[in-house]
Formats: sequence, structure tokens, C-alpha cells
Amino acid sequence: MSTIKRIQKLFIHINGWSMLTFLFVLIVLLPNLTILLQLFSEPNQNWEHIKTYMLQEYLVTTFIMLACLGVLTIVIGVSLAWLVSAYDFPMKRFLKWGLILPLAIPPYIGAYTYHGLLNYTGIIQTTLRDLFAIQVNQKYFDIMNIPGAIFIFTMFLFPYVFMITRAFLAKQSASIIENARLLGSSSFEIFFRIVIPISRVAIVGGVSLVILEFLNDYGVVKYFGIQTLSTAIFQTWFGLGDLESAIKLAGTLMAIVLFLLIIEKILRGRKKYSSTTTKMRPLQPIKLTGWKAGITLFYCGGIFTFAFLIPFAQLVIWVFMAYDAVPYQEFLKIIKNSIFVASVGSIAIVIIALVIGNFTRLNNGLFSKISEKFVILGYSIPGAVIAIGVLTIFIGLDKFLRSFYDLLGINQTLTLSTSLLLLCFAYVIRFLAIGYNSIEAGYAKHGNHYTEASRMLGMTMTQTFFKVDLKLIKSAVFSAFILSWVEIIKELPLTLILRPFNFETLATKAFQYAGNEMIQEAAIPSIIIVVISGIFIFFLHYIMEKE
Repeated sequence: MSTIKRIQKLFIHINGWSMLTFLFVLIVLLPNLTILLQLFSEPNQNWEHIKTYMLQEYLVTTFIMLACLGVLTIVIGVSLAWLVSAYDFPMKRFLKWGLILPLAIPPYIGAYTYHGLLNYTGIIQTTLRDLFAIQVNQKYFDIMNIPGAIFIFTMFLFPYVFMITRAFLAKQSASIIENARLLGSSSFEIFFRIVIPISRVAIVGGVSLVILEFLNDYGVVKYFGIQTLSTAIFQTWFGLGDLESAIKLAGTLMAIVLFLLIIEKILRGRKKYSSTTTKMRPLQPIKLTGWKAGITLFYCGGIFTFAFLIPFAQLVIWVFMAYDAVPYQEFLKIIKNSIFVASVGSIAIVIIALVIGNFTRLNNGLFSKISEKFVILGYSIPGAVIAIGVLTIFIGLDKFLRSFYDLLGINQTLTLSTSLLLLCFAYVIRFLAIGYNSIEAGYAKHGNHYTEASRMLGMTMTQTFFKVDLKLIKSAVFSAFILSWVEIIKELPLTLILRPFNFETLATKAFQYAGNEMIQEAAIPSIIIVVISGIFIFFLHYIMEKE
């Protein structure tokens, strides 16, 4: 077989779609490859010092928090998913989507909100002193430690496990659980012996997202003063000015992520459960009454209260206390900045996801399968790692284009690496998986029948895409844009590292205010993030329920 035929077999058909897909996949891979290649460079003195005296502490703290967070989010997320799916109790209809709302509050906003509630001047201690003359020991209200950080991450990340597990249980055949009930199994036996085993793939998928979000976090651990690999990357880069050691720390973090992804794959693939019949009935909830309904409502409502209602109410109070303390013009500029980068990044994500999704669904070759895997790689890599890889690439481009800059009379040698293009490029790599998953689901829902009919009628692949495919998946495109937009609005580590000088977004301004102990002022950008995210979460939940 000739070389050309081998290439054609690999790509199925070399055309504009396949070439664009290759280009986009290469763009996603480049930053991560840059990090991996530089891991083998000669270490400097800073890295030797970090490896000898500090790296063990970073790793131990990170793994302790990972283990505790994984266990707690599984316990809370799976139990809530089972209660909402299997039982009918007061306020269930509201809690079905209300328990997803904590995702609207980024963990770093939750961290400073709870710290403001519990510290000496917070509403809890103030009330105890003023109304009840009770002086409390500060150590009982200190949340700025590892247990406090685990609480924050658990409260605001458990919806990933809840959402994915509930979606799985909603589609699961009722016959399995009903047969167990007929055989005399109690609710606890059914939960532990049937529900957890058959839901394991969904549980592992949800907790994997929780772990990836934790590894990507910088705001909570920085604000609480906890030493993890994420804070180490920032300190090494900005504190010591040592990009080489920061790259090695980023590579260490990437190795941990890859290890966890392999473990996830093993856990997912060891056992599989499937229905033996095509006649599937959704699970019919059992109506709870009396004390059982009360305890269930108390548990679900309590989690909702701590994970959303309390921090949201505190943010609203702070907004009314500080709405006139923030310069109007400056704040308006920050909102415009956030909307601009979120819109540009989301549009780019949707376009790239449409191209790659259209190519991979119509081709079954090796390259098509590899492309699907590489597209979702960016979301599994922490933002700090992506930021270093992207910056390294853009600095290299600036060096390569230096003579071109001189020809144009541009005095600045780091033109690309200090521009908004750098930041938007990083957003695309980080969140492309979110847009791609939505659009891929849209393509899968409608299949290839209309596409094939269009091609048989003489339309080209491009004409079919614009006149047929794009109209069929409009809701998926809209979902991809909204999900990407919300994630970019909330993103902190990437924006902190790669934003141009004097460029602020809602996320960075909220973090900056909180870091300067201006908690009430931080509530204004925070509440905008939370409200926007909450509205879109509710809207997307409503659309998914209808579909």
C-alpha cells in the first residue's frame, strides 16, 4: 500500500474538514506537549530546593484533600441522587434542580463568604456577643484550614456527583429495584447492594469531575493559606520569578491528573451493568409520609441551605452594604471585560467543536477516534498547567516574530504573550471539552440520516452542514455556548496568570477584593457571577427536562 493510500485510510478523506480538525487538535495538544518536553530539562537550584524540602508537603496535602473530598462528595451526591430519584417528599420538585445550584457559586466565592460569616466580625459571632453576651473561642469558628477547605469544596462541588448519578438512575430500569423490594430487601440493602454497584460508572464520572475541579482550584487554597501544588506553581512563578521550576511543578500536577484518569478508566471498565430487555420503565418514586418525609426533607434541604442559600443570602446582604463603595465606571468596565472574553472564547469553542464534531461523526478512521480523545484533554488538565504551556508557546512565537515586529515598527517584543489573544486561546483549550460534549450529543441525537439524504441529493459536505446539520442541532449549539460562557466567567487561575496588565474580570476582581479583606466589596462581582450562572443552570435544567 502506497504512503498516500495509508494517509487516506487514516483520514478517510483529506479535505478542508479533516485539515481543520488536525489543526485544532494540534492547537489543543501543543501546550501540554510543551510542558511534558520541558520536564526533562536540566533542573536549577530552586527546583532542587523545592524537591528536597517542599514537594513532599505539597503532595501529601494535595492527596489528603483529594481523598477526603472524594469520599464526602460521593456520600452526599449519591445519597441525594437516590432520595430524589426513588422517593417523593415535600419540595422534591424544587430540590431536583435546587441541589444543582451550588455549581453557580465558584468555590473561591464560597470560601470568603463562609469566612466572612464565621470570623470575629461576622454575623454569627456578632449575634452571639450582642444578643446573648456569649464570647466564643475563635478556634471553633476558624474555617481557614484544611478541614475548612474540604468543607468548602464538598459543598460547592458535590452537585457533579449528584447530577450525573441522578441522570443515570432516572434512566435505569425500575424492574431491578422492584424485584429486590419483592424479595424482602430493605431500603438500605437496596441502596448498598444494588444502587451503588449499578451506578458505579456514573459515580466515578462525577467524582472525577470533582477531583479535576479541585486540582484546578487556586482561589480557595490561596485564600486559606494552604500549600498545594496549585499554590506552589503560582508562588514559584510570581514569587521567585522561576518559570522553569513552575513548569516542573506543573508537570508533576499533570502526571497526577493522568494517573487519576488511568485509575478512573480502570474503575469504569472493570464491571459493566446493562439491561437484558429493551422494555425499560423509569423508576417510580415511593411517596414518603410522616417522620420519614420530614427527615428526608431536612437532609436534602439542609444540604441546599449550606451549599447555596446561606452563602447567597450573605452575598445579597453585603451587596446592599457596599453597593456605593465600588466606582461605577470601573465596575462597568470590568463587566464589559468579562462579557467580551467570555463571548469571544465561547464563540471560538463552539466553532471548533462544530468542526471537529462534524468530522468525527462522519469518519470512523483512527485519526477520528484519536481526535475525540484529545479534544477533551484540556478539561482534565488544571488551568495553571495550561497557562504555563500556553505562555511558553506564545513567548516562543514572539521571539520568532521579533524581526517581523521590527519591520512593522512595533517596539514591544512580547506582543502576543501580553495580549487578550493569549487569554482567549487558553480559555478555548481549557473548556473545549464542555462545548464539544454538548455538540457531540446533539449530533448523536439526530444521527446521520438527514446528512446522508442531503449528500445523495447532490449537496457538498459544507453545504449540508450549514443548510441541514446546523439547523438540527441549534439547541446543542446554544447549550455549548452557554455552558462555555458560564465556565469562562467563573474561571480564576487562567485569568490571574494570563490577563494583560490592568485587565480585570469579575472573577479576578472578586478575588482581589477578598484578598485585600474587602469582603463586602467582593460581594458585588460575586453576586453577578452567581446570578448569571444560576439563571443559566435553571434554564439548561428546564431544557433537559423537556427533552
